[in-house]
Amino acid sequence: MLRSRFIRGLGATLLGLAVAPARIALATAPQDAQSDPNKGRTPEERMNRRYPQPVKVGFLIGLPVLDERDATYGYIREVVRTAGGKIVLVVPYRTRLGWAPTDWGRKDVAVPLETVAILARQVAALDFSREDFDAAPPYTPGGTPLAADETIRIAVYRR
Repeated sequence: MLRSRFIRGLGATLLGLAVAPARIALATAPQDAQSDPNKGRTPEERMNRRYPQPVKVGFLIGLPVLDERDATYGYIREVVRTAGGKIVLVVPYRTRLGWAPTDWGRKDVAVPLETVAILARQVAALDFSREDFDAAPPYTPGGTPLAADETIRIAVYRR
């Protein structure tokens, strides 16, 4: 009897708190352009701030490339060094149903290594958005594919 009265009283108290108007004021730091540490930095400078670590190219092949909501853009098919010396990840991309196993409607997109970071057994596209994937021209082979045992440096990311 005492226990049920206590629980009903507790429930009424909690219900009363949930219905009462919230009078909580949160203080936030000013969000101006100078508070963004990456503003005005090149992609190479941003990558160097993300603690790049050595990784074998063979480890990257087949890893999914994810957006900020963990939706898959595609899976890394190849790692290529362009004629200009930049390293790009070749990712087959399709606007809709990118995870589907067929190649119908897909285009290969060259994603610069500076715009991604490794996140466990996946790659996060940090500075390469869905709009960038849509606007990117189809990749045409012209660089040198890297061997699976070659080591490159890729940024590290954690949530």
